[in-house]
Order: sequence, then C-alpha cells, then structure tokens
Amino acid sequence: MSVIARNLSWGVRRKTIVSDVSLTVAPGETLGLIGPNGSGKSSLLRLLAGLRRPATGQVEINGRDIGQVPRKALSREVAFVQQSAATDTNVTVADVVRLGRTPHRSALAGWSETDESAVTEALERVGMTSRRRQAWQTLSGGERQRVHIARALAQAPQVMFLDEPTNHLDIHHQIEILRMVRDLDLTSIVALHDLNLAAMYCDRIVVLQGGSVCACGTPEEVLTPDLLRDVFRVSAHIDASADAGRPHIRFTAE
Repeated sequence: MSVIARNLSWGVRRKTIVSDVSLTVAPGETLGLIGPNGSGKSSLLRLLAGLRRPATGQVEINGRDIGQVPRKALSREVAFVQQSAATDTNVTVADVVRLGRTPHRSALAGWSETDESAVTEALERVGMTSRRRQAWQTLSGGERQRVHIARALAQAPQVMFLDEPTNHLDIHHQIEILRMVRDLDLTSIVALHDLNLAAMYCDRIVVLQGGSVCACGTPEEVLTPDLLRDVFRVSAHIDASADAGRPHIRFTAE
C-alpha cells in the first residue's frame, strides 16, 4: 500500500511541532525518518498512522483519506510499533501477540482457527515460535521488540509504522530488528536515531528539522557532510560501505 501525506501540520497549544509536511511512500518501500531530538519524528509518525488528527492536511493510505476511515477498519491495514511497552501482568509471549487480532474480532466472537494461524505465522516470521509459552517478563529487550513486531504482524497489516524500534537495544539486536523489518513484505515507515542504520536499511530517508522536511531521497542523496553539519551540527566523512555500497558515516572530532 502507498502512503501519501499532504501538507500535514500539528501542534500543541501555540507550539507547532509538525509543519506543512508532504511525502509519498511507495508500496513495499522502507522509509526512514531521521532528525535531531525534538524535530517531530514521533509526532509525524503518529499523524501518518492516524493516531493523531492533523490541524491541517491529510494522509491517504491506498488512496483513501484515513480521517474518513473508522479506527477499527484502519487497524486492519495499519500497525504501529512503539519504542517500548511494559506490563506487570503475568502474560505469555503468545498472549501478547494475540492482542494483534483485536481489530479482526467482534466483542462476542470466539477465538478462531484464523486467529490462531495469524498468531503462529507472526511468531514464525520474527523467529519467536519456541518462546510462545514463555513469560513476557523473562524476555530480553531484543526479544520483547520482536514480540511487539509479531503482535503488529498478527493484525495482518499492509503498512507498519515503527517509532525508534532499536532504542536501548545492543547493536546485535538493532541490526536483527532492522533487517527483519526490511525483509517484511510490507510498506514500512520507521523513525530512527542511528544515521548509519538508517543508511543501511532504508530505501529512502526523510530528514526533519524543526518539524519540517529539509531533505528527502535515497541515503546516498540525503546523507551528505553539508546536511550533517547543518542539521545535526556534526562533522563527518562519508564513504560507501565495503559490503553493501551504502553510505557509511565516520564522525570527526573538532
């Protein structure tokens, strides 16, 4: 599914947080959102996913204005993965993933074979089948993030939004998570903090500054020394990585 944003703006009281943002995401594409802290990445992501209503502008997913689509119907097509989520409830991995089936079930409907198949397939796709009966509290940070993604996949979405899914993970799990997201047969929009990971795993990158788009294009087009200096206030050398040919940023001390 394609995602199109037209002139999105949103703010709190008199402070504008997202300002006149327009972008297009092609079906099956992985789009990265990067920018300094406070640039509006998380807010824009929630606007695109329909979790916030814009002050101006609109978002279209698969040609439909999501502002006109009922929330439950939208949840059958769109999934959102938060930075982190915690619970003190004594639940298993499978219990968490089953929550992803909520948009597909009526209040009185029993658990169906279709629901169970969706949960099983989601766990398989993130490599957590062997942990399905394990207690949630015993999982590592990387394993929990995989389960969050499995819950989103159980919704059977065609578009997935992820808000800094690698936050607080070690580098091994960061790479694992982003490789998995890239390889999913979905349109994905992911807010990221690490510029090298964005360069490695995103088809295109949108750079936000002060709530506005200041650059959009492939990693090679966007990640330049001038942009890093102007937007992130850092100096860097950029080379093509030896294995993937993607930009690799080496920050320099001044």
